[in-house]
Amino acid sequence: MTKLGLPDEIRACLFDLDGVITKTAVVHAAAWKEAFDEFLRRREGEGFRPFDPVEEYDEYVDGRPRADGVRSFLASRGIELPEGRSDDPPDRPTVHGLGNRKNDLLLEKIRTGGVEAYEGTLRYIEAVRAHGLRTAVVSSSANCRDVLRAVGAESLFDVRIDGVVAAERHLPGKPRPDTFLAAASDLGVEPAQAAVFEDALAGMDAGRSGHFGHVVGVDRVGQADALRAHGADRVVEDLSELGGAA
Repeated sequence: MTKLGLPDEIRACLFDLDGVITKTAVVHAAAWKEAFDEFLRRREGEGFRPFDPVEEYDEYVDGRPRADGVRSFLASRGIELPEGRSDDPPDRPTVHGLGNRKNDLLLEKIRTGGVEAYEGTLRYIEAVRAHGLRTAVVSSSANCRDVLRAVGAESLFDVRIDGVVAAERHLPGKPRPDTFLAAASDLGVEPAQAAVFEDALAGMDAGRSGHFGHVVGVDRVGQADALRAHGADRVVEDLSELGGAA
């Protein structure tokens, strides 16, 4: 193990955004809850069962592309919607319409509440770069660049594979490993030479199925056992636990 808490063969680090770099996972969960509860209340009336922003968020939504999250959660409730179009208005009862409603709510929450970064993560990324390792951010979010700019972290990454890039390249999202594999390829390293840093169970699955050299689970919500079960080689509550003083 190096001073960074990583195997010696690691040459690049691939970081998820929400919940790893920035404190936005809880904002995403709140936006999903508001969007899904609005939809379910209209569909089922006052006796509807609300969306669980912890268990159902972790199981069906966290880390997945927006439309995949909609499909996954609705399928768990036995609900099917038309796909619609990517530019559907947020009140249209389609997969994309519901996803766009969630995104509108998310952006409003970010505008009113701002965005914060995990300082332990930023210090660790700086140490990683000081030790000569390359870095990428890998996120399903189409708002990734704006969020990174908001916390002054865009310059910390050599490569960005986000929801916008994934759509342009037709890359399936997590739990498939394709976005992480694309990041490793863009950085010029083999998967076995790259470490994945994720807080989502779907991200753990992607790290495991992509055969990456090391997968670090970041436990922000008390799901360490689940992160290990989904493929984490190591689980930490904050990346500062890995060391990394330059």
